[in-house]
Amino acid sequence: MNQAENPSQYMTRNSGNESIVYDPKIDRTLHRRLRALKQGKAKRTKMAEQRTMMDYAKPTLTGAASSIERPAIAANNFEIKSTIIQMIKNTVQFCGLANEDPNTHIADFLEICDTFKHNGVSDDAVRLRLFPFSLKDKAKTWLNSLPAGSISTWDEMASRFLAKYFPPSKTANMWNDITTFTQQDGESLYKSWERYKELLRKVPHHGLLVWL
Repeated sequence: MNQAENPSQYMTRNSGNESIVYDPKIDRTLHRRLRALKQGKAKRTKMAEQRTMMDYAKPTLTGAASSIERPAIAANNFEIKSTIIQMIKNTVQFCGLANEDPNTHIADFLEICDTFKHNGVSDDAVRLRLFPFSLKDKAKTWLNSLPAGSISTWDEMASRFLAKYFPPSKTANMWNDITTFTQQDGESLYKSWERYKELLRKVPHHGLLVWL
């Protein structure tokens, strides 16, 4: 209890080295403090209600948060060179079109990322920082539409990307192309074999056994 409120209503007794304050009107003090708490809460509620529609309509940075939660980097003097970013923008771009191959995109992207290493910096830290630069148009819009901070590892990023641009329906269609593959009229065996291997490469998760 705070004796400064009304010193006359409190009694003090010593117990060893400690002072015990006794309030003979404890019920009244409790009600007074509860009333003060309620008044403070009501005041805060009123202030919140006084926000105008304009206040709620003002844009904030909350909605601009990235869907990627990039791993922290403890290494000193780490920097991704602008030449690497420009190389990705010039040579590895995925727009989200139906005829694009997401598996090839990831393979080409990782090929560039693996060209440089930095002590104390994980592969995830590098890949998650660079991957947004490899997307544009619809694909970039898709990445930005994901919940803020919903991706924190490269495996999560690759899985979400492939689930979006290589859905089960596309897998089923390409699996059918593989299992019904035939040599075309006038096509050499070599060209037919190369075309078949290209189909397999585009569906690395086809699940067909080698002997089959």
